[in-house]
Amino acid sequence: ILVILLLSNEFLRDRISNKYLQFGAYFFVTFTFFTFFTPVIFGVMNTLLFILSGLGSLLLTLTFINFIYRKSPTTRSDISRFKITLIIIGIYATINVFYYFNLIPPVPLSLQNGIVAHNVEKQDNIFTISYEQSALFNVWETYDKTFNYAPSDTVFVYTSIFAPTDLSKSVQHQWQRYNRSLEEWRTSDNISYEVVGGRRGGFRGYTFKENVTPGKWRVNVITKEGLVLGKLDFTIVPDSSFNKSRLTTVRFR
Repeated sequence: ILVILLLSNEFLRDRISNKYLQFGAYFFVTFTFFTFFTPVIFGVMNTLLFILSGLGSLLLTLTFINFIYRKSPTTRSDISRFKITLIIIGIYATINVFYYFNLIPPVPLSLQNGIVAHNVEKQDNIFTISYEQSALFNVWETYDKTFNYAPSDTVFVYTSIFAPTDLSKSVQHQWQRYNRSLEEWRTSDNISYEVVGGRRGGFRGYTFKENVTPGKWRVNVITKEGLVLGKLDFTIVPDSSFNKSRLTTVRFR
């Protein structure tokens, strides 16, 4: 990262010193901070709070730019106040469009961990999870994306979601199966539970399904507004001979 910063400073000095870019970046950072910190203060996260956070950052940025513009002769010579105002409003509108179409993550929530498992048990706030371990060469996954399924099996999905202190939010596990004939994902269940923030390891929860059919499945972890925290993809393969003694068991405290 240090090398990238040094190279950027050498070869992109003129672009980085561009005040339109600087003020645009300042607004984007301010907007991001407000949308993260405001839900922490109020303990809730919803569309109204996102809009108010955006308006607060917009007002603060335009006030700051107007102050710098009046106090700095070089700033007045380098930029047009009308042009920079249009740029800031354009960034604000773009972020809101992305939010409306669910193209940005639901900050400040984040999916920390997700496992498709054969069994999940909770006792004394300790989760015991049994799942199929991934191959040794697959460093990116902790569990096997193939679920070997017998008719009596139950498919569990365990997730851990980070949420700041005192933030309460309803989330859903949206179970979907891929329909090959229609070439689309079809939702079978939406199972909700409440996330309560303040735990370093994230808020833990799980859902499950019985009598599932083989094929490609995924579980979308979403907010009630439809914002996606993460996805867990897996394939259910019928295999009544699968040896469950090969399962890996972990405990999350």
